[in-house]
Amino acid sequence: MAKLNMVQAINLALHEEMEKDPTVLVMGEDVGVDGGVFRVTEGLFSKFGSERVIDTPLAESGIVGTAIGMAVSGLKPVAEIQFEGFSYMTIDQLAAHASRIRYRSRGTYHCPLVVRAPYGGGVKALEHHSEAVATFYIHIPGLKVVIPSTPYDAKGLLISSIRDPDPVMFFEPKKLYRAFKEEVPEGEYIVPLGVGKKITEGEDLTLIAWGAMVRVCQEALEQVKDLSVELIDLRTLSPLDDRIIIDSVKKTGRAVIVHEEPRTLGFGAEIIARINEKALLSLEAPIKRVTGFDVPVPLPRLEDYYLPDASKVADAIREVVAF
Repeated sequence: MAKLNMVQAINLALHEEMEKDPTVLVMGEDVGVDGGVFRVTEGLFSKFGSERVIDTPLAESGIVGTAIGMAVSGLKPVAEIQFEGFSYMTIDQLAAHASRIRYRSRGTYHCPLVVRAPYGGGVKALEHHSEAVATFYIHIPGLKVVIPSTPYDAKGLLISSIRDPDPVMFFEPKKLYRAFKEEVPEGEYIVPLGVGKKITEGEDLTLIAWGAMVRVCQEALEQVKDLSVELIDLRTLSPLDDRIIIDSVKKTGRAVIVHEEPRTLGFGAEIIARINEKALLSLEAPIKRVTGFDVPVPLPRLEDYYLPDASKVADAIREVVAF
């Protein structure tokens, strides 16, 4: 079995789904001849041609709007937005149309659309290239939001997303694109949407993260080896697998949530609300968040101060356990 990084795993998923299903196509800025800014779509243009691997103008709203038309006409477009910071122009198309076509037509029509976008910081890029604002999209009913943290999950989740009958926002943590490799099977397998994954078992505290922050949490666990921590990777933020969270918190009585998005109205706040609704009497300490700050992601020199790191997460774990 080949060991692949996340870019290679996503590329493999696209190759295999396009081979399997002639209605799957890829579109976006530079996704064709150049293979995408991160080379995620490399090799697709030469294999499938310009009618299924479509270079578009620099017009994010137009890319997603066109993809919506294709989707309701029977195709399965996978639209790439080069960076999440450029995705704001797509919100009108996703919120006003893609996400509500099933509802609007009383189930007569649906919109099998995937919008891919690199997500988050960690590579010290320019303004608009390091943003993490999945919460905007989580707030849109009818739109699923997925963020993998490993190459294996990235391939399986993307295949599930392409086959989903409704629109999916698929965020790819760019810090993890080439950070490590793991065994990724060739051929068909899926990771179901809406199902979280328990990475470690624990008794003292529940640690919740997604995307690049899962790796940060794994590094933090090396600093708290004297504690028993249950690490959960959510993988899909909408729909949320809150059962895995609630069951864990009822067992440990304590929780820390880690995300690189700004703190205010970040998804950590929603997770805390659900724990309070369903597991309040199990809590033995206040829940703590380790997050980005309520400012634009700083330019390269200050990025490390903005992002959660292993030391911040380890400190939060010890503070909650010692409460």
